Amino acid sequence: MIVIAPPSLAQITDRGLIYSDGGVWLNGSVAPAVTAIFPDSLVQTQAGHSAKIDVDGSAVLIAPETVMQFQGAELALDHGNLKLDTAREMKVLIGCITVSPITSDRTQYDVTDVDGRVKVVAIKNDVKIHLHGSIQRSKQGASSDLIVHEGEQATRSEHCGAPARPTQGLNGNGAALDSPWAWGLGLVAAGVIACFGLCHGDDPVSPSKP
Repeated sequence: MIVIAPPSLAQITDRGLIYSDGGVWLNGSVAPAVTAIFPDSLVQTQAGHSAKIDVDGSAVLIAPETVMQFQGAELALDHGNLKLDTAREMKVLIGCITVSPITSDRTQYDVTDVDGRVKVVAIKNDVKIHLHGSIQRSKQGASSDLIVHEGEQATRSEHCGAPARPTQGLNGNGAALDSPWAWGLGLVAAGVIACFGLCHGDDPVSPSKP
């Protein structure tokens, strides 16, 4: 008789095990000490508490005060800090940014997202920061990808390519179009054009008679 045992949860790449120290929420409920975690699961750690996720070929340490979503081979970080040790090229998504190993060899890296700033630290092997939809490209159309080499770190905004909101007054560059004066001038111009079309409705624009 041949008995085929199902593989353990930690051996399936789209699911894993999460270990909690007592201050971790999983999908809105307090997580037990050890439980299975599946794609689209939401994890939130409280202050002073951390969690660990084991997946086939990868381990993730979730720091205190972190909110993230488990997506199997990818982790969507909303806020906080993740420390990854992966031999399966596990990625981290933060807004318009994707951080990923550039080799299938074991890679260790940290990703922190606080106040809209993303910091990536490459601990073992290199990682790549990819900016989705970024306008930060050269005239030759070069990629905006950034390689963070082992032992180095880089910081990026999670709002790739978003133009800065004008904060200056009328005398500042690019702010005049957003001012109340500009809106008023626009309305006056629109009124003059409308009046020109209505007030002279009885006279043809190009009279046939001289």
